[in-house]
Parts: sequence; structure tokens; C-alpha cells
Amino acid sequence: MEVSINSPCLEDYQTPSIKDCKQFLSDDLEWSENQFDLGVNVYDLVLHRAAQMDLLLVQLWQDLGLAQHDGLSLIAVGGYGRGELHPHSDIDILVLTQDALPPKLAESLSAFITLLWDLRLDVGQSVRTLQECLELGSSDITIATNLQESRLLTGNETHYIQLQLAVSTDEFWSTAAFFEAKKSEQQQRHQQHNDNAYSLEPDIKGNLGGLRDIQTICWVAGRHFGSSDIDELAKHGFLTLAESRELQDCRDFLWRVRFALHLGLNKADDRLLFDRQTSVAQRLGYSGKFNAPVERLMKHFFQTVRRVTELNEMLLQLFDEAILGNTAMDVRAIDDNFNLRGNLIASHNKRLFLDQPEQILQLFLHIADNEQVEGVYSSTLRQLREARRRLTHWLQDDPECRRLFRKLIKHPRFSGIVFTLMHRYGVMSAYFPAWSRIVGQMQFDLFHAFTVDEHTHRLIKNIDFFSNAASAADHPLCHQIYPRLERPDLLLLAALFHDIAKGRQGDHSSLGAVDALDFCLAHGFSQPSARLVAWLVQNHLVMSVTAQRRDIYDPDVIHEFANLVRDQRRLDMLLCLTVADIRATNDDTWNSWKRSLLGELYHATQKALRRGLEKPVDLRGMIRDKKLKAKALLAHKGYSEEQILSLWSRFRPDYFLRHTPEQITWHSDHLWGHSPREPLVLISKRATRGGTEIFIHSKDIDHLFASVAATLDQRNLTILDAQVMASRDGFAIDTFVVLEPDGQAVTGQRAAQVRQALVKMLHFAHPIDLTPRRTSRQMQQFSVKPKIEFLPTRGKRTLLELVALDKPGLLARISSVFQKLDFTIHAAKVTTIGEKAEDFFSVSNSEREALNDEERSLLKTELERQLNL
Repeated sequence: MEVSINSPCLEDYQTPSIKDCKQFLSDDLEWSENQFDLGVNVYDLVLHRAAQMDLLLVQLWQDLGLAQHDGLSLIAVGGYGRGELHPHSDIDILVLTQDALPPKLAESLSAFITLLWDLRLDVGQSVRTLQECLELGSSDITIATNLQESRLLTGNETHYIQLQLAVSTDEFWSTAAFFEAKKSEQQQRHQQHNDNAYSLEPDIKGNLGGLRDIQTICWVAGRHFGSSDIDELAKHGFLTLAESRELQDCRDFLWRVRFALHLGLNKADDRLLFDRQTSVAQRLGYSGKFNAPVERLMKHFFQTVRRVTELNEMLLQLFDEAILGNTAMDVRAIDDNFNLRGNLIASHNKRLFLDQPEQILQLFLHIADNEQVEGVYSSTLRQLREARRRLTHWLQDDPECRRLFRKLIKHPRFSGIVFTLMHRYGVMSAYFPAWSRIVGQMQFDLFHAFTVDEHTHRLIKNIDFFSNAASAADHPLCHQIYPRLERPDLLLLAALFHDIAKGRQGDHSSLGAVDALDFCLAHGFSQPSARLVAWLVQNHLVMSVTAQRRDIYDPDVIHEFANLVRDQRRLDMLLCLTVADIRATNDDTWNSWKRSLLGELYHATQKALRRGLEKPVDLRGMIRDKKLKAKALLAHKGYSEEQILSLWSRFRPDYFLRHTPEQITWHSDHLWGHSPREPLVLISKRATRGGTEIFIHSKDIDHLFASVAATLDQRNLTILDAQVMASRDGFAIDTFVVLEPDGQAVTGQRAAQVRQALVKMLHFAHPIDLTPRRTSRQMQQFSVKPKIEFLPTRGKRTLLELVALDKPGLLARISSVFQKLDFTIHAAKVTTIGEKAEDFFSVSNSEREALNDEERSLLKTELERQLNL
């Protein structure tokens, strides 16, 4: 492009110094920023930045006397070679030499590179002979690609032309080999990003559908046609004119996001992290209250990368045929409209989907029926894209489409490749409006790692895994239950609708239940089936909340949950939906702790249903059974009944109710003969329900829970669960379940250090240290209004639920409030959901009674004050 007369001009400096050059670069960056904010085309600004860099490098090359050496060529390669530079892009250059450099020339060249570094440019440089370029490039596809995109800046033109001619030959890289290498490179890059285009913190270049996917197309085209310009793809018939413009629009949008990101960061980084999204959205003109600008930006982003992914897939298929000659020879007819071309399905009629939209659903029904199908043929994908955009109504409005959709949802292969392709190719968006609204819908939190539609896609894939024996270890209970479900299609419908109302005003579970009911009835499902789907959607969070944030050892909690579920069929389907949902939120959410909690809740509820909801739990019978099993285990270790009963006489019934026979045996074995004057700290060697169990027996000290919480927090451990009890003779008998920051159990030397710290604290009763650890980068972007709610009181305990931002040291700070008010914590459930801590406590006052209204009010006030510090 032509440089604007208002932009900085290097000619203003006769022999620019480093100071002058820095000023030139600073002025040019400021000019580019102003032009960008004024709405100047980003394409022009990217080319302008490269042109300005050309002027600077050529000037410095001349000033250092390098232009006097005929054997040197200064060449731009990579993105800079294409003539494209974003504000802080790398400056990749090649110095091409005819022979090895003499020492004096090498020093001058070194001074040139050093000068560029002094200017704080991110320079990627190489100094090579022609032979070295060809040898390295022939074995490294990245170097070969950079050389293909070379551009002479100054120096020996003849030598540069020799390089260009050598690089363009088949001896260097044949078109076929180059295509295979770039395709493999893209596959590896996608795998590094977990084959996911919908991560909420995407990489603008590397993600599926990002700039690299566009560049891959252009690189292959450049090798095949000699030009990497997108317009060339249309000229050679690989893209329609509309598709060519679409691809350019996608590139320009991604360029605008990248340009804004570079300007905001004042450095090169292509990761669109949470703490950067707000400033980028504002710079690009997205408006609205609260998170609306970010949500609009990211929805546009995710819709763009989906379009790029489609075009990339279609073009690589076309290149595969044109370059490699991989035209399917085994073409077999499926019916009058479709055939199989190898492992791809294709339509016979170019207007099939336009004239008969119901054939879009038939296409996927054929994919379900044919296990060898792995995808859609390029020309059929193009037809599908065109028909999808020209639809004048939702597919669900067509009775034949509804009939075919119902067949699909009941097909055993629907939850596998069929739904993946329907999601990928925008068919779900074309089918019904509720789905179209969640495509690219941002979830601005740290719990969900994906957009709403991608999260739902992953949930349905997880349900599909329940029928795969290879993944049975992840949740064996679901693998036992799912094959026995009478109507798995109803579970899939609930999965499809569980988050369908995200982003709307109101409770998404309730709104989604209404949508699910209407959808099922419109598709001919019976009233009982439709109500079951709606019930699952309405209650899809309840099992997770109960397991992770309620005391599941409390019979009343189990009875309340069983009353909600009512029957075994609902319990089975709700467990499968809950597990699949948790595992679909992000790659780190699911762990053996959650698997264990959900399993315990499932079995306890199952027993309640078998017993009958009208029959109360026999607590005495439960305690008696646990004691008998623990006695047998201790007798095997050599303890007499007299010894066992003597020790157990110190324990209250609640202790036996809340511990397993194995735990009771473990505690008793170590307590027998232990001096009561010394604190006892046990750390399990094997994971307990996925976490590490810490047992503490000590003469009760003031506010033991708060002190333990602070001690564990200082060692960066997460408390998941706590049972705080007292023996009849005034000793604390406490159990904590903890995890390392990476979700693993505490082992080895680390466990020994934790035990030593706890023993030291118990000996000296150190005061709580509330010095906060540093809040993470991601957490700093979120604010959570504290919420403190008192649940219906049971007996002499007050039940409290607290929601707050999960800052380091939060639990210790909460505990300090209980300490200050002389309230006792008896049990705690600590749950982290992204940036939110959602914790449950069972507490009493100094008289071991439930809190009265005045005490509740005081506790709430003090907690709010502490949480708002």
C-alpha cells in the first residue's frame, strides 16, 4: 500500500541514530493505533507496518555499510516475507551469503542484528548460504515454508532469484510432499489445542479455525499455483467468489482482534485470555453493560472460527484430490440421492438440499447407518453450507424433518460421530432456534472452559463414552447403568436442552425445561416421556450440588434427595447426566473425589428408594453394623473386645455414623496406646475417595478448624471435606480430606512435611496467619458478590451455605470469623466452581446449640465484612 503522507517518514532523519529509530517506530505505532481506532482497514495497516519496517531495515543496512558487499542479500521471510506485520509481530529475516563471511563482515552483520535488538524488535534471523538454505529447508517444513514466502529487501538480486528458483522446484519440495507435511503439521497443532475451536481463552493463530488454518490453505495454494493470494483459489475454481470473500472477511476479523490485542498488550501475544478480552472488545467497538461487550466479541470470534474450520476442511479435501489424486475409486450408491466415495458420503444432486431440505437430516441418518462413513464429501459440504444459509424456515417446522430427527435421536450412533458432524456443520443451528442462540455463547467464568454449544457437544460425547468399555474406569457406575437404560434417547434429549437457556434472563434450568417439554411434544413423544426429559433438565444440577455441597452422611439430606428423585429410573438417568455434565465443563474438573461422592449419594439414595420413602433410616442399625465390621477388622489385628470397647467408650454415636469401618479401624489402631498428652496426626497413604485423608486427635484447642485450615492453606493444599467432632472426654477427633493444587493426592515427603506442620501447630497452638497468597491472573478478572444463606436447621446445628470469590486463603479467613465469634464448625464441604467457592458449614454457638436470630445476623455481618476486604 502507499504510505499516508501523515504517517511517520524515515526520510526526516538523514542518518538516523538509535534514538531516532526508536522515535520513528514509536511514532509509527502511535499512528497505526490512531488509524486503527478511526476504523481504517486493518489489511492496509498490516501492509503499512511491513512497508515501514522495510524502510527502516534498508536504511540501517546502508548506514552500517552492508550495502557495499555484493555477496549479501537481506531477505524478509515468514509473515514479514508476505508483507504482513501486526504491531508487535516477529521480524523474520534471512541474510543470504555467497560464501562464508570474513571476520570483519561478520562483525558488521552482528552489529546490524544487535542494533535491531537494541530497538527492541523481536527479530528472528538466520545467516546462510544458498546451499545451507536448501539443505535445511529440504528437511524442515517450517524453514521450507518461510523460504517460500521470501521477499528481497535489498542486496544481491541475482543471488535471491537463484534461491527462489531452487525453492520452487520439486527437488526441494514436491507439491504433494509439501501438502502432506502441512496437513500433518495442522493436525499436530490442532491436537496441541485439544482439537477444540471453542476454548474460552483461545489462541488467535493456533486454535482450530484460527489464522494458521487460513495460512495453511494459502501455503498449499502458493506451492501448487505459485500464488498464496486467496483470490487465486477462486480463479482456479477451488472457491466460489462468495467463499473467497467469506474467507477474506474471516481473516480480516481475526486480524482486527489480533491487532487490537497487540496494541493493548504492547507486546506480541496471540492468546485471547480473560484479562485481555474486555479491552479488546471495547477497542473493537462492542458495547453493552457488564460482560455484554465480551460476550458479543467472543460470539463473533467463535462463529468466525467455525466458518474458517468448514472452509479449511473443504479446501483440504479438494487439494487432496487435485494434488494427490486421491479420488475415490470405490463409489457405491446408498439410495437415489447419496453415495459413498471411499469413507465420505456425497450427494448426487447439486440442488438436493435446496429443493428438499429434509434430505439434510437424511444425510445424517445415512451416516448413522454406515459405520464406515467418517465425513462429508467436499462438494456435498459446499451444498450443505449454501442450503443452510438459504433456508427460509427452521428445519424443525417441517413434519418430515421432525420424523427423521426422532429416528436420529433414537439411533445408537447419534451420540457419536453423527451429532459431532451435525454440530460442526451448523445443522443443529438450522434445526431449531434455541440451539442457534447458544452457538458461540460465552460463559464468562473459570468453571466452563468452552462455549455453551461446545460444552453440550462434549456432554453428549461423554454419554457416548458410557457405552465404550475402554473408558469404563472413568466412571464404572455409569458404564453399568447406561446400557440398562430403557430410553437412552430421553437422556440425550435432556443433555441437548440442559443448558439451552444459558444467556437468557432467568433460571436456565427452568427455562430449558419448558423448551424441552415443548420440543418433545412437538416431535411426537408421549406426555410421560416429555415430562421426564423436562424434569431432568429442571434438576440437572441438583445431584452435583447435593453430593458436593451437602452433608450426604445426614439421613435427612438423603431422604430429601430421594423424595425429589422418587424412582430408580430417574436416579439412573440423573447420575449419567450429572457425570457427563461435570466432565464436559473443562479438562480438569472431573476427579476421583467427585466420582466417589456421586457414587456414595447414588447408593445411599438407592437404599432409601428400596426401603421406601415413608420409612426412616435406622441409625442405630447403621452404627451397629459399622461397629461389628470394625470389630472384626481390629480382632484380626489382635485387639481384644475389651480393648476395643474401652477405646470406643470415648466416642459419641455421631463418630461411628460418619466414618466407615475401615476408617474406624485405622483410627483405633493408632489411638490404642498413644499418649493423650501428644497430638496424633495421621495421613493416609492411599487416596480416600480421591483425596488424602488427614486424621487429627488432640486435646481440643480453641477453634481447631480455623488453625488447621490456615496451616493447610499455607502449604497450598485444598480442603475438600471436614468432619469436626469431640470425644466424650474433651478431645478433638477431626478428619480432613485434602488435595494438591493439581487435583492429586498428597504423597511421600510432602505428606511428611504437612504432618510435621500440623503437629507443630497443635503443640504450640500458633495463631492463624491470614497473610494472603497472590491471587492468580485469571481470578483477578472476576468479582463474585458474597452470598450467605442459612438453610433449614437440623437439631442443634445451624447449616450455612456461602458463595464467594475463591481467593487464596479464603477458608482460613472464613474460619477466623467463626473463631472471633466463638462459634464451632462441626462439618464443612468445600467446593470450588471456577472462580467461585461454594462452601457448606454445620456450626453451633458456644453452648453447642443452633444459632439464634441475633447470632445469625452477627455471623452474616462479620462474614460479609471479611469477604469484602
